[in-house]
Amino acid sequence: MGWTDSHLHQFIAGGLCFGIPDPEWDSGDVYDERKVRVDQLLTREKDSLIYEYDFGDSWEHKVTLEKITPFAPSSILPVCIKAKGACPPEDVGGIWGYYSFLEALSDSEHPEHERLKEWIGGEFDPAVYDIDETNQLLGEHFASVRRP
Repeated sequence: MGWTDSHLHQFIAGGLCFGIPDPEWDSGDVYDERKVRVDQLLTREKDSLIYEYDFGDSWEHKVTLEKITPFAPSSILPVCIKAKGACPPEDVGGIWGYYSFLEALSDSEHPEHERLKEWIGGEFDPAVYDIDETNQLLGEHFASVRRP
């Protein structure tokens, strides 16, 4: 996604919640995500889970296992095979904040236009997604867990 993992998150699958338990707030209803793999939660084609990121902004994503293919030892995994649109910027304020952000960026007369352009670091095109960059980042991130 391009986010920085700087906010709380959770995965909801099979009626159970997985995240990073907080000993100070542990109610016993959050299972430690570090002790489960995605392939243990999504086992059949069309199985899905909900990934919620940033409880304040409440970004909810439905993740669905589309297809299981034969494993090839030479495969570089994970890999993104399809995507649509840019990731909303971190801390943009959830879906409503994102809509406001896009509105302000598209109108050079909007009072927030220049400030938001500076905040985002220049231009932002919500339709652009660089799948090659994503796969490069995935490769770098997961390089340490690959088997020879």
